[in-house]
Amino acid sequence: MSGIYDNEDFFKAYADMERSKKGLEAAGEWHQLKPLFPDLKNKTVLDLGCGYGWHCKYAADNGAASVLGIDLSEKMIAEALKRNSHPSIQYSLCGINEYDYPAEKFDLVVSNLALHYIKDIDEVYRKVFTTLKHRGIFLFNIEHPVFTAGINQSWIYDEKGNALYCPIDNYYYPGERKTMFLDQTVVKQHHTLTQILMGLISTGFKIEAVEEAMPPKEMMNIPGMKDEMRRPMMLLVKASKQ
Repeated sequence: MSGIYDNEDFFKAYADMERSKKGLEAAGEWHQLKPLFPDLKNKTVLDLGCGYGWHCKYAADNGAASVLGIDLSEKMIAEALKRNSHPSIQYSLCGINEYDYPAEKFDLVVSNLALHYIKDIDEVYRKVFTTLKHRGIFLFNIEHPVFTAGINQSWIYDEKGNALYCPIDNYYYPGERKTMFLDQTVVKQHHTLTQILMGLISTGFKIEAVEEAMPPKEMMNIPGMKDEMRRPMMLLVKASKQ
């Protein structure tokens, strides 16, 4: 994961995305993810794959006592320090698999669009469960299994460039998927819906909410956005430690 995000050409293209330039309000899923956040006042927060640090800053601005954002990309951490610094936030260059997950440390663990790079999400679930306090919340946004099982995560187009359909194949075979993103080959991990949800339950989590992200009405005038209503791209899940 770090390799592609520290690639100069890829990172320049990533930085030019609207969600990179404008933050949470430009993220199509934010109108659904934001209400899933618990009360953050005086809470301890861990952000797995924090990227630019938008969610870290949101937590700090809403009263979190301390926030730790970790990411495997040096460029991401540098950008987070530049754009979203706050006295309550600490950023650390560290992979999701490498973090030590101290027991009962955090009230909230959040992860946005990072877990589909992880091969063994059950291991992450166990580590998150350990590091959460009693009744702590695990809130994440992962690429939807329908999307990760899509062939090249792309539409099939007609001769006029119209999107005909989005093909899906090998859905029940989890594992590595290679796709083109921002003109670069990106390696992701496909997990079925059963793996994502039942893995949480088997670990001991109680699932509080599941939502499939849809673009808000105010974004429907953006080219290509109406097609995002034809298949799900992101899956939002909120679970609690019982």
